[in-house]
Amino acid sequence: MPNTILKTESLTFSYPAEGAPKSVLQGIDLEIEAGTFVAVLGHNGSGKSTLAKHMNAILLPSGGKVYVSGMDTADESKLLDIRRTVGMVFQNPDNQIVANVVEEDCAFGPENLGVPPAEIRQRVNEALAAVGMYDHRGHAPHLLSGGQKQRIAIAGVLAMKPKCVVLDEPTAMLDPIGRREVLETIRTLNRESGVTVVLITHHMDEAAQADRLIVMSGGKVIADGVPKEVFQHVEELKAAGLTVPGTVALLWELRQAGLDLPLDALSDEECAQALYQILR
Repeated sequence: MPNTILKTESLTFSYPAEGAPKSVLQGIDLEIEAGTFVAVLGHNGSGKSTLAKHMNAILLPSGGKVYVSGMDTADESKLLDIRRTVGMVFQNPDNQIVANVVEEDCAFGPENLGVPPAEIRQRVNEALAAVGMYDHRGHAPHLLSGGQKQRIAIAGVLAMKPKCVVLDEPTAMLDPIGRREVLETIRTLNRESGVTVVLITHHMDEAAQADRLIVMSGGKVIADGVPKEVFQHVEELKAAGLTVPGTVALLWELRQAGLDLPLDALSDEECAQALYQILR
């Protein structure tokens, strides 16, 4: 039996508003397996961040159910266990950094969980090493770059030993170097530590690196599959206000012009190889 860590059943959610409530999620049915790297892609207002906040009970469903390792998020007695299982990393790392020294900031979460001091020390060292920030443990967070701050925020979540990390647009405020640092950190966590990763993004290149891609539009899931498969639906994605990676866009334009090219070449190397084959 596959090990499902996150599950939604007919999930609906509406924000209270003057007059009629504003419906944001409209019947989401998803299962996410433990140990996978899943990207949730969608333009602003598609419902992807609202979905993320249901994954560790920051928000509770208006209708339907959300389960975390089989625990119903609406069950208040399970809230601490749910938050221990799923850690959240948000867009702005400054909102998650609470201490004046990196290692103290990283220790904040486990201290609140009542972890013994000796184990906290070990967890902090391991978490900082996992994100490549161990050498900065004595530094002041406000002196670090945006990418380094976001890696500290990820380390603070990792020190709580979650089985799953949900990252809500973690690179939105970063420059290209910071984005690359954070993406590499996420991939390493998933591959080497087996942490389930759910990455909420609107960047095509980030989504292309996941094992599975879920595309949202208008509060619904409009595509779900491996990135190579999903990105072949260029017209449907454009209709949802989304682009595709530059490699796929180039191949699609050439196909429109009558060339017999595949649309599943996501990397620059694969795209170059596809072009080379047809030009030979």
